[in-house]
Amino acid sequence: MSPDASVKTLVIDDRDVGATGDQTILEVAREHGIRIPTLCHLEGLMPAGACRMCLVEVVGSNKLLPACVTKVSEGMEVRTQTPEIKELRRMTLELLFAERNHICSVCVSNGHCQLQALATEHGIDHIRFPYQYPRLQVDTTHPRYGMDPNRCVLCGRCVRVCAEVEGAHVWDMMGRGSGTLITAELRTPWGLAKSCTSCGKCVQVCPTGALFEKGRAVAEMEKRRDFVPAILAGRDEGDDLMP
Repeated sequence: MSPDASVKTLVIDDRDVGATGDQTILEVAREHGIRIPTLCHLEGLMPAGACRMCLVEVVGSNKLLPACVTKVSEGMEVRTQTPEIKELRRMTLELLFAERNHICSVCVSNGHCQLQALATEHGIDHIRFPYQYPRLQVDTTHPRYGMDPNRCVLCGRCVRVCAEVEGAHVWDMMGRGSGTLITAELRTPWGLAKSCTSCGKCVQVCPTGALFEKGRAVAEMEKRRDFVPAILAGRDEGDDLMP
């Protein structure tokens, strides 16, 4: 057994838990039924720490740490539900809503959206920040799918699943700050992207209605976000589980 895989003990929210050294705080918390919200994280994809929803307090650290990419250590003491953390998560969600045009009542993913579910969980019934109302162009050039950047939260799931699972590397991010956009093949319209295999993996892992199947009406876009681990497991066993 490598030193990194040795058994370690730590405390999460006053609970003694066990873990292996190569696990993250998020993995250990989920194993023990401790709720830490996430938006960019998805089982089967490399963790990115992009959304900052999983920030936790680690005693001895002078800053909050993302649970999805922070490895556990012996004797670590973690707090996941302090008033400061709850307020930061709420603020993060409010800023996501204010940054783009998330109009739930007319969204194809209404009722099936992870951003919407997190807002409900955190009791958000109003936004304290001014809306930016960007005018972002919807891309419907693909024959089967569409992309609406007005509903994008820049979680990077589509970029990672296309690169890590499909191996096509169609998607990437361009720009900086609130002006960052998801782009296909260096700003090529999605329907003209030659590297796209039309597999739909990016659509299925998208947490909002930013990537959607054409022909879906409001609240009809239910996604299969749990299919990535099944595909990877099938590949390990030599089976083809492509959708």
